Amino acid sequence: MSTLGDRWDNDDVHVRPSRRSRPRTKTRPAHDDSTSGMVITVDRGRYQCLVAEGTKKVRTITAMRARELGRRAVAVGDRVDIVGDISGAPDTLARIVRIAERRSVLRRSADDTDLAERVIVANADQLVIVTALADPTPRTGFIDRCLVAAYTGNLDPVLVLTKADLADPAPLLAAYQDLDLPIIVTRRSPNERAIDPDGVQQVRDRLDGLVSVLVGHSGVGKSTLVNELVPDALRATGTVTGVGKGRHTSVSAIALALPDGGWVIDTPGVRSFGLAHVTADDLLETFDDLLPATVDCPPGCDHSGPDIGCALDPFVAAGGARPGRLASFRRLLASRAGATEPEDADGSV
Repeated sequence: MSTLGDRWDNDDVHVRPSRRSRPRTKTRPAHDDSTSGMVITVDRGRYQCLVAEGTKKVRTITAMRARELGRRAVAVGDRVDIVGDISGAPDTLARIVRIAERRSVLRRSADDTDLAERVIVANADQLVIVTALADPTPRTGFIDRCLVAAYTGNLDPVLVLTKADLADPAPLLAAYQDLDLPIIVTRRSPNERAIDPDGVQQVRDRLDGLVSVLVGHSGVGKSTLVNELVPDALRATGTVTGVGKGRHTSVSAIALALPDGGWVIDTPGVRSFGLAHVTADDLLETFDDLLPATVDCPPGCDHSGPDIGCALDPFVAAGGARPGRLASFRRLLASRAGATEPEDADGSV
């Protein structure tokens, strides 16, 4: 007598594969149909990107990270490949499947003990450090740390000093003269809410055609400057508190197109700028005039001074480089290590 069980075979049995038995492959989709774009802002796991398809007008779309990116983070300024719905219509969501190789990065760690680095901006040409000469008081430790981040991240630094109507810029100018650092000095217009036109034009000329990141403490006039450069930006501006600290006005990094070409990336007011990921040799590699002397340094030299046999000192004494360059390098080195004055050590406001 035949039964139903007699007619069963292996195809009739459905067993859900376990993690160990499920076949795995390293093959990933080629995404040949992807569209290139640029990330212009990041907000809670969603990325606003500019894309252009063929001759169609450039438009803004919203995307998320695809799973195949793993833990790799996406930053403002990244050039990415995108698949999915790139129409830009409301409630549509595309996927970022590839991140192009970055030519520069602005990155920091949470503090000097946290080795985990965070990329803030990618593919910028220069880092514009905005510092008020007064109200709030300038912090050279913060400036130095920004310079370290720029030099080691392959960005050209520019220093913009605001509120020159309140304090003499000469001391800060002298402190950075040996770094060959471009410095622009601006002052407030009579209404005290805008920057004088000549200063704005100098900044505009420096940014023209480039991708520039603006960083600075809250209250230094960074958002005011952005509004002068990009009138349609409408970035919020604030005042300085009674204890000389600025209130945060920008809450997220955003890339804004300059009217005459180029991009300015406004960043939130920074409270700390950790550099735990930067080594002494990373910084020294950016000082081309001092680098040749390191072949005579003892193994493991941290280049902090002559007491450890560092070859930089006799090299400079013999005329190999300017003494001011070595002094500037060691000041930046001390800032990177957190060996500056307590109020300046992490750039805190």
